[in-house]
Amino acid sequence: MKIMKATIKYAFTLLLSVSFLTGCDDGLTEINTNKVDPTSLAPSMVLNKAIINTNYLDGFGTLGMLCYNFGIVQQIITPYGSSLSGGNYDQVNSGNTPLVWQNMYRNVVKQLVSVLDQTKSDPLQVNTYQAARIWKAYAYMLLTDTYGDVPYSEAGQGYTTEIIVPKYDAQQDIYKDILKELDEASAALTTTQSPVVTDILYGGDVAKWKKLGYSFMLRAAMRLTKVDPAMAETYVKKAVTGGVFQSNADNSILRHTSTFNNYIANHLQAREKTNFYLAAPFVDYLKANSDPRLPIFAVRYVGAKGGQEQVSGRASSDPAVQVGMPMGYNDVSISSTFAANNVVSLWDYTQVNLNTVLKLDAPEFHVTYAQTLLLLAEAATKGWVTGTAADYYARGIRANLEQMASYGSTIPEASIKAYLDAHPLDATKALDQINTQYWVASFLDGNESWANFRRSGFPALKKNPYPGSEVKGDFIRRLPYPDSEIVVNSGKLNEAITRQGPNTLDTRVWWDKKL
Repeated sequence: MKIMKATIKYAFTLLLSVSFLTGCDDGLTEINTNKVDPTSLAPSMVLNKAIINTNYLDGFGTLGMLCYNFGIVQQIITPYGSSLSGGNYDQVNSGNTPLVWQNMYRNVVKQLVSVLDQTKSDPLQVNTYQAARIWKAYAYMLLTDTYGDVPYSEAGQGYTTEIIVPKYDAQQDIYKDILKELDEASAALTTTQSPVVTDILYGGDVAKWKKLGYSFMLRAAMRLTKVDPAMAETYVKKAVTGGVFQSNADNSILRHTSTFNNYIANHLQAREKTNFYLAAPFVDYLKANSDPRLPIFAVRYVGAKGGQEQVSGRASSDPAVQVGMPMGYNDVSISSTFAANNVVSLWDYTQVNLNTVLKLDAPEFHVTYAQTLLLLAEAATKGWVTGTAADYYARGIRANLEQMASYGSTIPEASIKAYLDAHPLDATKALDQINTQYWVASFLDGNESWANFRRSGFPALKKNPYPGSEVKGDFIRRLPYPDSEIVVNSGKLNEAITRQGPNTLDTRVWWDKKL
């Protein structure tokens, strides 16, 4: 009897517990649902994130450009080694060589593949889909221009197809597909749908996205001038027919504010403020040609004997007093250059102007009207487009001079005209002049300035004379693959190395053909 009572009591208690829990569950789902933090994002917003991330997630990511790209093309240099070594010493710095790879694959590519997967079959998101194709083509230009053969056709598919060890595609195949994608996506953008007004670049202006796609196509096509001129000509003509940039209003710009900073500026205004300087070849060219961009690009803290003396009272942007830091020195040997250059210390050399082009809210450019015109100038020398090289050249220089207004530094029309009158295109030196101006017009766009320098061979820079250089040839031609790939994807990595060449600074990417 006691056992029976205990059993009944237990059953009754259990029934009450279940009833209580069931009753308490009413409304718990609603209570426990976070109505503030989203569980998913609209593809258009993820595309925006990919565009933003292309310019790096933080200031440390910019060390890839600061330590390699800018130094290789001899525009910005540091005399310091350790974590800042790279293009200044022509050496491998395994802390900075993987930065483009890591940022692109961990963030940009993954985000773009997600956008493409979500929108490819949705007729209401045609423009987001095509815009993502255009941006993916641009992102892969940055990747393959830096490393050569890279994962492409199977990349970013860990979540969708569970490919976690993607093959490395040959750069030749990557470029063919990039051009195809830009061609198809640019043509497929439609004005029949409502604009995606949240678009961070153009506010959903489809006409401008079309011009962006065709301007990227022109850039990609011109990469092939040495290795496949026939394909280059075909796609240059397609780009022009489709419609490239027509003014600075078309420029692809990442805009910044006092809170959402330009990360190169952020880095150089903080921990690296006293470490990076304008290189002598760049300053000397601008000075020799009385270039009105020099006082916008440059500042010198005249007579500074240490970082603490780089104060506003010493700051001068007068072109006459600018002195670029010579190539080939470290922070000790640089002292041997002081007397000849009439400076008192390494801190007395010219730096990038943090009040203009590298203000915290200064914009960053992906592709510009000026660059587009200068590429058309070179195409005109080959007879690939109508119009004269001299006209495209002059308009390209003007466009970049007028672009300085984006930094709050408008160059007067009289100064623009005087510069253009003094620097007409000489047909016997056309490729040199055009691509040297492209070098100037691409200042602070380290990826593009390095790529076009390798492709064109201009400006005619001298080899970095640093005595500890690891480069056997003239310049750094590519960056080595990250060490992490040896661990996670060694088989496919070795296939790429076998096909492309040694994983060194000297190995040329496919389009960088030695003539």
